[in-house]
Order: sequence, then structure tokens, then C-alpha cells
Amino acid sequence: MLENYVVIDLEMTGLSAKTDKIIEIGAVRVRGGKQKAQLELLVNPKCNIPEKVTELTGITNEMVENGMDMDEAVEKLLVFIGDDVIIGQNVQFDYSFLKQWAVNHKYPLELQACDTLKIARVLLPKEQPKKLENLCEYFQIERARAHRALDDAIEAMFVFEKLKELGKDHLEREKIFAPKVLMYKAKRQTPVTIHQLKRLKEYREQHQITDEINWENLTRNEASRIMDRYYATYGR
Repeated sequence: MLENYVVIDLEMTGLSAKTDKIIEIGAVRVRGGKQKAQLELLVNPKCNIPEKVTELTGITNEMVENGMDMDEAVEKLLVFIGDDVIIGQNVQFDYSFLKQWAVNHKYPLELQACDTLKIARVLLPKEQPKKLENLCEYFQIERARAHRALDDAIEAMFVFEKLKELGKDHLEREKIFAPKVLMYKAKRQTPVTIHQLKRLKEYREQHQITDEINWENLTRNEASRIMDRYYATYGR
């Protein structure tokens, strides 16, 4: 049963680690089952936050305008984690964004984790819903700000401690709570080429397109997807 670990939670502009960006990071360092330190960072994704994400999280474009650069924010999180095992609700999803960043920056990253979602699937009745809000309700854990990174991380910590208590006499407790190496296959995303950039800007000017693009972090694949979308709308 882990006593020392770091709980993480990320909020993003969408569900794809390849195309979406982190907008908030929350983390809690736990020692002896108690909170010892917190990390809460708003991150500037340098792109527009979809309206549905703002409705879910309450995070607006204005809030992240002066947020931390994503590179600096992720580096701060990884330093905060250090050599600890990480805990999270569906933690593989959060890890996919960290791993994609790491591959893009040629940064070696391999983390071990315990997933509260997977543990709950083993220990709780099958019919019990197992989203974070459902687990908080089941264990009578108060939710302050749903879908804000630090709050969700704190709630996941309380859920994990409740699951530990629930599973302490389980015959397979060592297997259930054993940290697993997280796996996510990510390909390095290379920056947009000069030719792509020139063509993209010329096409936008030609068709008077004004949608927002994150020019600073634009990759070759993203530029190709944008051009394909433009071609489908405006023609070649």
C-alpha cells in the first residue's frame, strides 16, 4: 500500500494528445497518506479554448492569457513528481499528454502509476459508476470545483486513500495496488516547414480566413490537417 506518491490531474483543450494542449496542471505530493505540497498552474495553450471546454472546466481564454508557457509548466510538474509513483483518475489519459510533450522534446520519460479508476473497477460493485464524481459521492468526498486540476487531484487522493482502506484485507491487494509502468506510443511532432508556413499564410490571405492558429507551436502534421480542412471548405 503506497504511502508516498504524487497525484496529478490535467485539463486540456480536447482529448487528443497529438493535437490538443494542456491548459491547467494540478498535483499533490503525499507523504504518509497526508498532503505535504501542492502545485497549481494555469497554462497558456496559445490557441483558443473550445467553448465546451470552458463550460466544463470554467477555464476561459482570459484566464490563461497570462498563464505559464507549456514547456515551463510541464517541466515544473515533472520536477514536482521527481521519482514518485503517480496517482490519478484514468491517469493514462493525463500521461499521454506528458509523454507526447516528452517525445517532442527528446526528454526521457517513464513513470509508474496507480489508477484509481482501475482499482475501483476491481473493488467496487460492477453496477457502481466509477467516474471521479461518482466515486466522490460513493465515498462521501466533498467536491469543490469540479474539473479544475488541483481540486480533482485532491479528490483523487482522497479516493485513493478510501480505496486503500477498502482493499486492505483483499487477498490480491498487493497485485491491485502495485504500481504499473505507463505505456503510450507517441511519435515526435516536427515543426512546420517554411514552405508549409508560406502556403498556409498565402491561402488564408487569399480566402480571407481569420480563424486562430497557434503559429508558435505549429507542427507539420497540424499544418497539413489545417490545409486539408481549408481545401474541403474553400477548394484548392
